[in-house]
Amino acid sequence: MRSRYELKLKRRRSGQTDYRKRLKLLLARKPRIVVRKSLKHIRVQIASYSPKGDTISATAFSAELKKFGWNYSTNSLPAAYLTGMLCGLRAKSKGVGEAVLDIGINTSIKGSKLYAALKGAIDSGLKIPANPEIFPSDARIKGEHIIAYTSKLKKENPEKFKKRFSAYLSKKVDPEKIVYTFEEVKKKIRESKHGVKHGSESKLSSPLQKKVNEVFEHG
Repeated sequence: MRSRYELKLKRRRSGQTDYRKRLKLLLARKPRIVVRKSLKHIRVQIASYSPKGDTISATAFSAELKKFGWNYSTNSLPAAYLTGMLCGLRAKSKGVGEAVLDIGINTSIKGSKLYAALKGAIDSGLKIPANPEIFPSDARIKGEHIIAYTSKLKKENPEKFKKRFSAYLSKKVDPEKIVYTFEEVKKKIRESKHGVKHGSESKLSSPLQKKVNEVFEHG
């Protein structure tokens, strides 16, 4: 007698992918703006469904911000916003005008880096449904909270300040000038040709691809 037990997809077993949420996003029949974060970086991509696998029409990685003069953390709210804007401008240059947000298995937290990246993409001109209440404030996006913390620490505990910002200080990067740098980098990104990259294809696992094909063929 054949077992009725069906082994779950590897990425579902490991908690890497929520396939139900993914299928709902695909049903929107619009490109997805995929936002992912690691301990050091932010990645934003525009992915579109294809029967042969997702097609990536635009991508931006926060480490790229250094090319525009960003010498601060590439995993901060300002960096997330700038990365989202860079990806959005690249997407627009490829003819993408709208998208839906895909944050994967990340927890939705109001004012988080994920929504800072989304705000950057929207400010680039992409039409993406979102409640403005989820975005970080403009002050936090620019890094004003970082300046406030830096100034306070510098005044109250100089030794801790030097230790906390040693990486910046060794490179002669002033953490209290982050807002100025943010505006300069934002301007450069808008005025540049965005270093437009060609799209690429990434294959979905075959069981999921079969399920997705059925949804699009009959839905």
